[in-house]
Amino acid sequence: MKTLKLYGGEVVNPAGEKKGRLDILIEEGLVKAIGTDLGSADETIDVTGKTVFPGFIDLHCHLREPGQEYKEDIASGTRAAAKGGYTAVCCMPNTSPVMDNAAVLALVLEKARSASTKIYPVCAATRGLKGAELTEMGELAAMGCAAFSDDGRPISSGAMMLAAMQYADTFGKLIMAHEEDLDIKGAGVMNEGVNATILGLPGIPRAAEESMIARDLILAESYGLRLHIQHVSTRGGIALIREAKRRGVRVTCESAPHYFSADDGACMGYDANTKVNPPLRTPDDVEAVKQALLEGTIDAIATDHAPHHKDEKEIEFALAAFGISGFETAFSLAVTNLTRDKDKLAELFSVNPARILGKPGGVIKEGVPADLTVADMDAEYTLTEQSLVSKGKNTPFLGRKLRGVVTHTIVDGRLVYQGGSSCR
Repeated sequence: MKTLKLYGGEVVNPAGEKKGRLDILIEEGLVKAIGTDLGSADETIDVTGKTVFPGFIDLHCHLREPGQEYKEDIASGTRAAAKGGYTAVCCMPNTSPVMDNAAVLALVLEKARSASTKIYPVCAATRGLKGAELTEMGELAAMGCAAFSDDGRPISSGAMMLAAMQYADTFGKLIMAHEEDLDIKGAGVMNEGVNATILGLPGIPRAAEESMIARDLILAESYGLRLHIQHVSTRGGIALIREAKRRGVRVTCESAPHYFSADDGACMGYDANTKVNPPLRTPDDVEAVKQALLEGTIDAIATDHAPHHKDEKEIEFALAAFGISGFETAFSLAVTNLTRDKDKLAELFSVNPARILGKPGGVIKEGVPADLTVADMDAEYTLTEQSLVSKGKNTPFLGRKLRGVVTHTIVDGRLVYQGGSSCR
């Protein structure tokens, strides 16, 4: 493999020792050296004025393959992820068929060999996502699944959730929990509140999310088990997690960019691109999510990339599918709406996701895989449908002016994205 050098960039490396304006030499997929005067390389990329981060890791996305390739597939999804700066992604199991067995996992792992990014498959915790019977966790863990989740649906039975957490822990894995009480949610399609009343749409109460967060925190605390809570969206849920962390509960959590970039007022035009689960909440909840991300209560930003075909979104709000296409806007939304603190961005997009998964990454140092994300923090652009690589164009941020652009993505020393074009 040829040598590659990144020249003149600002290395942001909160989990490592070397940082500042430095060059990075890459050889045989690994970081060979970090410093100045590193000599020549087969290829040199001038990244002067740009920021070099440890490669972004997405804890939560939907690649739709197998079975829903009309929405997205592993090839198109990981190209979009690479454009967004991601060097690794965790794909959820709500495919068709469900990724709850060795055959489906083997298919995803085989497809991952030719993907633009690394793929960490998250297998179903229960068969068919039905919450009634555990999957063969030992077999799936041995094959290389990263974690277990019934994402898209909650594990409604407390006894089943406890069993899932215990078995996952036995194999050194964690449960990623979709926190939602379906009975409380009912037929809700957006946040319960004034805006839902005005629109005449059934609301989803905060209690649907918060009551399940409370239950699972109690289980994790009572039995000393690990728990990862997905897509936190409410002030009340954040308060529960904050207090649990103070008590030493082994809990981590994530939120998605749309929860700190938009509120339920965005639904007022019946734009189904704003329909997501959990729903966009109130401005107060938006501020709570921002605070929790900056203070560390929420550990990571995950995209919950959920691409859909336009026919599933360009219909009545109540009938439309839940989900937002998020790979390509996550970093820009964070820079625009959350923070320009580069160390904090590195923690939320890279350091903490690697720690939660127990995977390599989150640091730039000699001898580790060369997974790197380069960004221009000051570049601005207006998001258009035509600019999106993902098959899913379903985002409420079309037409929005955003700041912060990924310019290069490097995976195991391979340049997989550069300035508007996939390199794979």
